[in-house]
Amino acid sequence: MDVRAGLTSGEAEARRRRGEGNVAAGGSTRGYADILRSNVFSFFNTILFVIGAALLALGRYSDALISVGLGLINAVISAVQEIRAKRKLDRLQLLDRAAVVVVRDGREVEAAVTEVVRGDLLRVRAGDQIVVDGPLLDGGRVEADESLLTGESDPVLKNPGDDLRSGSFCVAGDGYQLARDVGADSYAGRLTAEARRSTTDRTPLQRRVEFVVRLVITLTVLMSGVILGQAMIEGLSVLRTVQITAVLSGLIPYGLFLLIAVAYTGGAARIAKCGALVQQVNAVESVSNVDVVCTDKTGTLTTGRLTVERVRAFGECDAEALLGAFARTVTSANLTTVALAAGLPGTAWPGVRDEVPFSSSLRWSGVTVADGSWVLGAPDALTPYVGNPVFAEVVADLAARGLRVLLLARVPDAGLRDGAGGPALSPLEVVGLVALADQLRPEVADSIHRFRAGGVAVKVLSGDDPRTVAALAARAGLDAGDPVAGPALDGLDDAALDRIVAGTAVFGRVAPEQKERVVASLRRQGHYVAMIGDGVNDARAIKGAHVGVAMRSGSAVTRDVADIVLLDDSFAALLPAQHEGRRIVNGITVSMYVFLARVASQGLVILAVTMLGLGFPYAPAQVGLTLLTVGVPTFFLTMWAPDTPPDRHPLTNLARFVLPAAIVTAGFGTAIYAILYESVTQLFTVGTAPADRIADFEALTGLTYGGADFVAAAASIGAQTGLTTFFCLASFILLLFLAPPNRFFAAWRAPIADRRPALLVIVLLLAFIAVLFTPALSDYFELTGPGPIVFTTVLPTLVLWFALLTVAFRVNLLERLLQVEGLRDAVR
Repeated sequence: MDVRAGLTSGEAEARRRRGEGNVAAGGSTRGYADILRSNVFSFFNTILFVIGAALLALGRYSDALISVGLGLINAVISAVQEIRAKRKLDRLQLLDRAAVVVVRDGREVEAAVTEVVRGDLLRVRAGDQIVVDGPLLDGGRVEADESLLTGESDPVLKNPGDDLRSGSFCVAGDGYQLARDVGADSYAGRLTAEARRSTTDRTPLQRRVEFVVRLVITLTVLMSGVILGQAMIEGLSVLRTVQITAVLSGLIPYGLFLLIAVAYTGGAARIAKCGALVQQVNAVESVSNVDVVCTDKTGTLTTGRLTVERVRAFGECDAEALLGAFARTVTSANLTTVALAAGLPGTAWPGVRDEVPFSSSLRWSGVTVADGSWVLGAPDALTPYVGNPVFAEVVADLAARGLRVLLLARVPDAGLRDGAGGPALSPLEVVGLVALADQLRPEVADSIHRFRAGGVAVKVLSGDDPRTVAALAARAGLDAGDPVAGPALDGLDDAALDRIVAGTAVFGRVAPEQKERVVASLRRQGHYVAMIGDGVNDARAIKGAHVGVAMRSGSAVTRDVADIVLLDDSFAALLPAQHEGRRIVNGITVSMYVFLARVASQGLVILAVTMLGLGFPYAPAQVGLTLLTVGVPTFFLTMWAPDTPPDRHPLTNLARFVLPAAIVTAGFGTAIYAILYESVTQLFTVGTAPADRIADFEALTGLTYGGADFVAAAASIGAQTGLTTFFCLASFILLLFLAPPNRFFAAWRAPIADRRPALLVIVLLLAFIAVLFTPALSDYFELTGPGPIVFTTVLPTLVLWFALLTVAFRVNLLERLLQVEGLRDAVR
């Protein structure tokens, strides 16, 4: 085939039918049905739905609504989040939709990007985006901007035979490209497919909560089997069995998932005010665990602009004024001339006669005015035309420090072009040099200092020259050490790569694949990694990190795959996000203490009372009081949590708090229940009960005094009232142990300055007193009301409970009884 003639229309159509067209890479995200199915019928929701269905079938509509409703709320929150992420990933598109020029049937025609096939001949001109991979053919010469793909800010000169990569842009020159790799096989296709890959990391807090809930569910199921088996042997009614099941299902702390969702949402709203948009809600908490931040350089640490660092004159001239005048005279402005005009004095020269714009192939630009010609360019491009390069040592020193060095020279005897009219140099007289540096974002140095002070390491991954990256990192306050070039990482196995990554802070000339490998290496070493970037070349590493962060000014692809977007392009916005994440972790951790102390205490009491044969210690309606003991306090404690470093041993300390609290509370609770059960039984057996109390118990039990089951039912309700009163009061005091307002309650932790938790306890106590003393409310919760026997039993016991638990916390009684050096080691 004659390559220059291109394909015929028939050949192109045949290749398209064979699947060789430039069709965008298909998405690898899950379908909507799969997302809904996995979220609605998760492990936890399935259990809740089964319990809810059983309760609904037996007429316990309110209990069923709570069980099924919480499951549906959890499912909706997680499904909506995943569907939103799926839509963003499916929309990812690295290539423009503009038409391209291909050679078909021997002539140039416009075609859609998706109509290009393997073997096509494409015309490439300045301003075009490269849409396929393939070599530049003979006779062509172009400059390609690959910054979107590699992070390299300077255009790359492409000669015949060099590959042009899809996703880059032609900024100068023209030629013809042969389409070798198209669609999913092209560089842009592979990047897009990787970016579309659906990845969701569960955070440490989510894994911790899931472990605890699974453990509680397992224990609850085992306990339920024993209790329900005994109930069947004793011949309890079906309704009574269902009521017992409703109480047991209430032991499962599924409210923790709802609490986490609420905390994440509130945290995301607060972080947005600081300039960070959270796109993956668990990133609010995840960022608090980060101990290594990897960041791109251009557009992330820097503003994308240059600043003048140093000017040196050679001879008797004002180099600063000449450089400023040159920058103001040229009409084809670029980053360099903008920086010179902003940082140096001078006025534009009048009477411009000729101008040669800068290009990466020339590496210089020039202008001819009334008093002669002037050239500004790279030292290696101008030095061959200088007789005595007195500037060589200065240039070498500045370049070694990572600065961009340019020479300003006068052309004494000629213009800027050869006889054919092309750009050309002749002998030069160097009058000065300027050293330029990337402009750091103003907040970067302080942010890096604060990260490092907080124990967070910072590593820079850039496509630029390692020396330049190291110099900029040093200006930002990093100990750059010996930078490593990306090609040195190729061919290394995981162990060798891990050693280099662990000891290196700056990486230069790294490709997207190498950035991804560095992030994977850090994760393999046990670090919790955040990746910050702005270009498509950062997308794979952002996807591979625990927390992906994108600049708002970056590419759309990078923003869409990121967990957090920095709205003001401010590196500093991550610090408030980290503090907010710590608040959420601390709040949920305290809430887990409250949840599990309640679950463990009630579970132990249920087992003990069942073994004693004293009925069942709770009625389904009484479970609703957990709104006062758990629901309301955990919500506010989570919202009010302090911004302090998270607990390094959360499960260990959880056990150190919950086990003593549960054992002591359950022990006293069981004693109260047994005492009141026997007291009420004795009261009605000997016939000394007052008439008004008899009427109250008849109303609560629905039975008639003197009937066969009346005494047992009355004893159960009386004992349940005492037990519920004790548990509510003890739960309020436990809140004061967790947030002590003074030293009197500081058995578990030091006193805190925040008085809101103490005020909350007072409000909750008043609410519970209202329940006891309001007949309508006490009847709804199946309580007998404020009987004297209840308070004469509960209040003294509560004092003893407080004293014993205070001692247990202060002297680490559980560890002493277990005879271990530390419960932490035992739990490990």
